[in-house]
Amino acid sequence: MSGAVLEAIAIKKVLGHGAGQVHALRGVDLALRGGELTLLMGPSGSGKTTLLSVLGCMLTPTSGTVSVAGHDTANADPETLARLRRDHIGFIFQSYHLFPTLTASENIQLALDVRGEASDRAKLRAHEALARVGLKHKIDSFPREMSGGEQQRVAIARAIVSNPSAILADEPTAALDTENGQAIMAILADIAKEPGRGVLVVTHDTRLLPYADRIHRIEDGLIVGVENGAARAADLRPAASVGTH
Repeated sequence: MSGAVLEAIAIKKVLGHGAGQVHALRGVDLALRGGELTLLMGPSGSGKTTLLSVLGCMLTPTSGTVSVAGHDTANADPETLARLRRDHIGFIFQSYHLFPTLTASENIQLALDVRGEASDRAKLRAHEALARVGLKHKIDSFPREMSGGEQQRVAIARAIVSNPSAILADEPTAALDTENGQAIMAILADIAKEPGRGVLVVTHDTRLLPYADRIHRIEDGLIVGVENGAARAADLRPAASVGTH
């Protein structure tokens, strides 16, 4: 375990105006540490997605501070926030967000193209990322030719290909069956072993608890509990699977 790769301090976020105003976050502290997989758990409407958006520099907090890889985002302009997202944060979504007309390799290369990576180098790195998630044989496959579990693996490969400090995953197993969900979490847990990288998974699924090194529970916009999941994870975490489900 290393220091925090992403940190939120006293984060408040107010959404809407007047009578429709909602205090979505009410003073949240959260540190995502390198070498750990952290779960952010809570019921619908608890502030999970809002907090993830703030941590990912997609939503500006009303007050409080966010630090990304040691960079304070206070008063940062949109261009600076975009650069921080590009250089230090990888995103994984419930619905994969793959381009249907691009192959698995091309979907990943796109994440490097926006960083100015040379095409030959980008192609090589995309292939390496696919091999990392067990999809070397799917390099030229289109999303329609892959299962949901395989598409989510491509999304993971896209998130890690630029070697970001933080991986933020929003309900990455919600659209998958138990077997595929376990395989995805095993891959994320393996990625989280790298000292300089932290993985944060937003979920309400208690079946994911065995994979966690740390669990933050959020209710009504407040962190109401933090648990150390390392002992549980060591006892219960299944071996990583790189099959083709």
